Amino acid sequence: MSQFPFLNRQALYLRPDPTRVIVRPFKPATEPRDLNPTDKTRANHIVDRVLALDPEIAASQLADVLENFVDRHRNLLQAFEARADEMEDALADHVAFTKVQRQLVGAYFLNEYSFEASALFNPSIVPHPDQSCTPAGSLRFVLSLRAVGEGHVSSLTFRSGLIAVDGTVCLDSTARLASGPKILDPGSGPDADIKFVFKADEDVSERVIFPITESQSNGIEDARFVEFCDDDRKVYYATYTAYSGRAIRSELIETSDFVSFRLSVLKGTAARNKGMALFPRKIGGKYAMIARQDNENLYLIYSDDLYTWDGGQAILKPQFPWEFVQIGNCGSPIELDEGWLLLTHGVGPVRKYSIGAALLDKNDPSKVIGRLREPLLRPDPLEREGYVPNVVYTCGAMRHDDKIIFPYAISDTFSNFATIEIAALIKAMHG
Repeated sequence: MSQFPFLNRQALYLRPDPTRVIVRPFKPATEPRDLNPTDKTRANHIVDRVLALDPEIAASQLADVLENFVDRHRNLLQAFEARADEMEDALADHVAFTKVQRQLVGAYFLNEYSFEASALFNPSIVPHPDQSCTPAGSLRFVLSLRAVGEGHVSSLTFRSGLIAVDGTVCLDSTARLASGPKILDPGSGPDADIKFVFKADEDVSERVIFPITESQSNGIEDARFVEFCDDDRKVYYATYTAYSGRAIRSELIETSDFVSFRLSVLKGTAARNKGMALFPRKIGGKYAMIARQDNENLYLIYSDDLYTWDGGQAILKPQFPWEFVQIGNCGSPIELDEGWLLLTHGVGPVRKYSIGAALLDKNDPSKVIGRLREPLLRPDPLEREGYVPNVVYTCGAMRHDDKIIFPYAISDTFSNFATIEIAALIKAMHG
């Protein structure tokens, strides 16, 4: 709900779909070994049972698995073989495998995971890298979303669509299948870069970035994508929170085409907390970031190194009742003629999240030159129920002509879109 007439909500709801699944490694628990040091693990027991099957029965079992699951995944037999490859240590103690046995063993050590069964929320939006065949005055976009499935594990998924001349948003159909990437370089340590790639002929909505490292094991959370321009070169960066189940840290995604990606760890004292958002270009020859080191205020940080962030200057503090608990950013600043538009979130009574806006000086973003006294968007009474009630939130909006295209999440459950008239918003921030 908004008190401002220049914000127009669209009835374009993106809800979680539990039928979209990927296959993930399944690791049976290990049996106790204290009674007999020669006991095998459960994994080896399962392999023994597969090897003991009559060849015809093994082939029949594999055919049955394929009949049940092949239309839910791409290249399922390749997935079985790849899983068997990952288990070479467990398989080394056994006799040679036939191809059927090896594929069947791989099937026993995979499980389906419904990656967006619980929630599809906290979106960010950027221009699509391919604008060919786009109607005049329109803009294609890529939308990133945080998907949550069993065990509250978060992954990153995508959608695409078109913004019409009048600001109307249309989403492309979502692919029925979903798949993870091929890891090209897994890195050689906990802080090493990781490179991976998807198949270029797959739809962007089919691509799912699931946790890869131990630091991400419980989630890749709240990616804030931005189209970054540096010397006429455009690249997409996204800061996100890696959550291990015990600790968080800020990390960075880089891509130029949403096919090939690199994940990097952010270092420095300012990278130990959530909510970092990168400016879309350098300012004064330096990278710039909005962050929240103290879990209460918003800071401006400069760095010569994209991957190291220290220090910072507090530029926005809780000021109005709807944000007395804390404030944070809602994505990367958006460059306007009048300054840098920064969407914020504020937490008020009964932990109610609302979205606000501030305007920063274009040459010196430490100067706040405008700010909304009331929320731009509050939880709608008709939409306040969900996984986390009383929350509206976004991880990034985008300018299109005289409008801001504004995807946002509702109650940490599903997502919607709104548009904002820029001129009216600027006027309201100076009012």
